Amino acid sequence: MNTDTNHEEACRDLSTWTIEHLQAFATDARGQELEAVRVAAQAHAYRSDQPLETRRQWAKLSLLANERMHGDGPADRVREANQNFMLRMWIIDQLGPDSKDPDWSPETLASDTLGALALAPSEAGALASQWRELAIEQIRELRWHKILTAHLDRLVNHLRPGPTRDQLLGWTETRRLLP
Repeated sequence: MNTDTNHEEACRDLSTWTIEHLQAFATDARGQELEAVRVAAQAHAYRSDQPLETRRQWAKLSLLANERMHGDGPADRVREANQNFMLRMWIIDQLGPDSKDPDWSPETLASDTLGALALAPSEAGALASQWRELAIEQIRELRWHKILTAHLDRLVNHLRPGPTRDQLLGWTETRRLLP
């Protein structure tokens, strides 16, 4: 079999691979292969029959594949950030925060989320009130903000009172107004 055929066969059932084998495969994987790695690793992270640390290791591999597979366009960055935020939020919710690892820190996730948003909640809210009259690019940006804030209702429950939490609470209200 040639190398292309080997890669095709490998992508068909990555769920049976060990984490070491999948990590090695991911170093050379591209495009759909990386998406297959991301999905398989995420599925392992969701398995409740595995130890917590093993599940976090699988989640790390999913985050790595997600980071490597996206391009530099705005839609690519939103897709990458959304998948990253949602998996990190799931790990924090289901397995608990880990102050030693920034990926599983609610405060870091909050900061990363705010850093990914180009608008302030007040700006987004003002635009949302007239979204039907906006140019398609502006509507797209509002949709991206809605996508990037999908996890905030859960995240704010993990944060201590303060300015960051207040900003995110503002976003949870604004998010309801976005198209």
